[in-house]
Parts: sequence; C-alpha cells; structure tokens
Amino acid sequence: MTDKTDFKKSLDTYRAERGRFRVVDVPDTRYLMIDGHGDPNTSPAFTDAVEALYPVAYKLKFTGGRDLGRDYVVPPLEGLWWAEEMASFTTARDKSRWSWTLMIMTPDWIGRDLFTAAVAQAGARNRPSRLDDVRLETLSEGRCVQTLHVGSFDDEAEVLARLHDEFVPGNGLRMVGRHHEIYLSDFRRVAPERRRTILRQPVADAAPPGA
Repeated sequence: MTDKTDFKKSLDTYRAERGRFRVVDVPDTRYLMIDGHGDPNTSPAFTDAVEALYPVAYKLKFTGGRDLGRDYVVPPLEGLWWAEEMASFTTARDKSRWSWTLMIMTPDWIGRDLFTAAVAQAGARNRPSRLDDVRLETLSEGRCVQTLHVGSFDDEAEVLARLHDEFVPGNGLRMVGRHHEIYLSDFRRVAPERRRTILRQPVADAAPPGA
C-alpha cells in the first residue's frame, strides 16, 4: 500500500487565501456529481444528494485502496451553483432560485468499472434514495479566479460582489461557466463563523471594445 494522498495538500487548485483573489488554471477534473434545485437549507433534494454522494465516494476509496494499492483522503464536498440572474447570489440573494450540482472529486486512476461497482455496493444496504442520480463526469473549467471565504455562507455576498463587479472586469476578464464552491470545512459539523470555503469563478478574456 502506498502512502495516502491528500489532495487538499497536494493540489494547487485547493489553495486559496482570505482577502486575495487569485487567477488559477484548473485542469480537467473528474467528479462524482448529482444535480438539484432550491434552497440548500430547506430542500430535501439537497440532503438526499449529499447522502447519495458520500457512500459512493467512500466505496471508491476503499475499493481503489484494495484493488489498486492507492489510498487517498476523500476530497471535500464541492458545488456548482447558478441562477437565471447572478444577483440571486449577491444583492438580491434568493436561495429558492438557485440550481446546483454537488460534487466530490475522484482521482484519475479510478476507472468507470470501479465507479459502477461502488454504486452497486453503496446500494446493497440502506440504499440512498438518489443513488441512481449519481454520475461520474469530467468538469472542464480552465482559467478561474478564486479566494478563501471564512464565515457563514450568508456572508459570501459581499465577497462575491467584489469578485463579480470589481476584480473580474478590473482585470480585463468576464465570467463564464458556473460559480464553484469548495467546502474545506464540513458544514454539518463546523460552526458557521469558522467555515472555510473556496469561492471559484471561471473566467475568460473580456471581449475587446466594439467586438
């Protein structure tokens, strides 16, 4: 058995500083994914999604360690978030209008055959209600801006407003893709004021004037 890999320590894309916006190039990354819509605080679909992802993630970890001899720490929960109006995340924060994809990163040495086996194993006992909705998919984000937020999720609005309205246009960029959050803290166990969350936004060069 090789040493256990901790991607939060080994990957630059899991690094961010509070109060600093940093441009990073994110490689194509594979994730376990599951979709939903609505307020994460009140939507049963959100809880059901979390309860479907984790059993598969841990089955993959144990199967990979046993069959491939490559152990790793299960990466943190992540989420893609979007709405018809980006103001739903900032000035007109309305969680009921949010759509989301919850995700857990999967090492590239995990093949689809192991994923299929892990889903079957996760459903052998106490089958999660949304297990059949879990998929394995590659996310391509490319160039992104990210920062570290410490505190309640409800306090993200000011940081996101500075990201969207100041840093991005001020650096000749425009937003593309979906708002991405990486939950370095387990929000089920950590007090809101101590939660550490990476906020990420894919970007591209702004269109030149007159284009």
